[in-house]
Amino acid sequence: METKNWKWFRYDEIFEIKKGKRLTKADMIDGDIPYIGATDSNNGITARIANNEHLHSANTITVSYNGSIAEAYYQTKVFWATDDVNVFYPNFKMNVYSALFITTMINKEKYRFNYGRKWDKELMKVSTIKLPVDQNDNPDWQWIENYVQNTLIPKLPQKTKNVWEKHLDKKPLSPNKLQLNTKEWKWFKVGDYFERPYKATAYNAIDLISCEKENDNAIAYVTRSDVNNGCKCYVINEKYEDIEDGNAITVGDTTATIYYQENEFICGDHMVVLRSEHLNKYVGLFITSLLNKERFRYNYGRAFNKDIIANTRLKLPATQNAQGEYEPDWQWMEDYIKGLPYSSCL
Repeated sequence: METKNWKWFRYDEIFEIKKGKRLTKADMIDGDIPYIGATDSNNGITARIANNEHLHSANTITVSYNGSIAEAYYQTKVFWATDDVNVFYPNFKMNVYSALFITTMINKEKYRFNYGRKWDKELMKVSTIKLPVDQNDNPDWQWIENYVQNTLIPKLPQKTKNVWEKHLDKKPLSPNKLQLNTKEWKWFKVGDYFERPYKATAYNAIDLISCEKENDNAIAYVTRSDVNNGCKCYVINEKYEDIEDGNAITVGDTTATIYYQENEFICGDHMVVLRSEHLNKYVGLFITSLLNKERFRYNYGRAFNKDIIANTRLKLPATQNAQGEYEPDWQWMEDYIKGLPYSSCL
């Protein structure tokens, strides 16, 4: 993509920016309206509510300026945004293609901000974004739409394309939908049921040859990234000495980014690997969901290192063995995941 002839535009030239409004959990009424928070997942949705006093329009973009800063999401339904989120109302005819282009560009700005330098509303207004332009030096929205629709989307992996085209099968793998009842669960230490977590061999990205995922010789390069299951890119498998087998959980120790890896992979720096005889794809997804609940405790100043991981306690469904001792109920975890909607797409 050649950007040399693109132009810089202030955000307030192409959007009207409105601030969200806080709604405490105590005041939330259960419902179907998305509540958008300053989070880095689930399109920003942290709850679903029935409160309707301060709703924002669909076909807008939400951008967090506190918490997980510069997380941008396209909203297709009416929603409530918390006060840590600003809402971008377009001054042009936006659609899903131009919105996805803009949100991708905004997400590239994350590195500029942190808890000490927030991207508040006034700063957002005067911040700039570089865009392709038409013959009148206005943003070329038609070019952007065509690029996303005809160049980017056809290159998506098939599973991602199925999400985009809404071809996912909602049916669960199992007709038995299990109910969560954590009151009966027990606490277990990770290190008692997983092999001792270890640091993976680190490969430097500049020493690798990137390739398309579809390449017959491709292998995932897993880093501390918080997107794409930790996979920074796919690289040519040159028979590296320390290829990690699949069926493992990876943890970026300085970022607490946690993912289940189904297939073979190699790692970047600061990656910890967890393995267990009890692990499979479904158990792995269950455990990573719980480990991700621990992320708030860790950051660059306090790494989620291998020793801390081993001593982390998780509350899990339990069953009693022949000696009357409690053990994690691995089968229940697997059955729970299989009973979820869309589990047939995993």
